[in-house]
Amino acid sequence: MVIVDARGLSCPEPVVMTRKAMADKQAQYQVLVDNLASKENVTRYAQHQGYTVQTEEKGGEYTLTLTKS
Repeated sequence: MVIVDARGLSCPEPVVMTRKAMADKQAQYQVLVDNLASKENVTRYAQHQGYTVQTEEKGGEYTLTLTKS
């Protein structure tokens, strides 16, 4: 599983990093973000690419697990 650590970055950087990681067409990714806007934008992008998104929040940080549907 590819892990994208986008904590501390504001949009659009987390989405750009996720898009670049997805270029290798893996079945699953994990994206780490620390703000709500990034969580929502990465989730929206992943869903448009055909991935389902599971979100886990802990201490103000979000772990998004993207799985190809």
